[in-house]
Amino acid sequence: MDSEVALLTIFILAAFTGYEVVSKVSSTLHTPLMSGANAIHGIILVGAVLVTGHADNPAQLTIGVVATVLATLNLVGGFVVTDRMLEMFRGKKTPTERSSAGGAE
Repeated sequence: MDSEVALLTIFILAAFTGYEVVSKVSSTLHTPLMSGANAIHGIILVGAVLVTGHADNPAQLTIGVVATVLATLNLVGGFVVTDRMLEMFRGKKTPTERSSAGGAE
């Protein structure tokens, strides 16, 4: 029982610390941080796939599949957010640049 309370305490402290650290980051640093987070999410996805591959019973398999799906959504969502953030830093295209860019949009 004591170990569960200790783990829960560590989890809550980590959640508060993470929130405080991320909320203090300036907007110009969010894109590099998101890129690093995407790399971590990729590692998590590989781990979820490996754990699911070694599942011995249906409960482990179900949890592994759910973990794989959630890790995939997290990874893809991180790339989408990073792409949108990078779009903010690109200059606005003028109408002549849009027409000379290939025309197919």
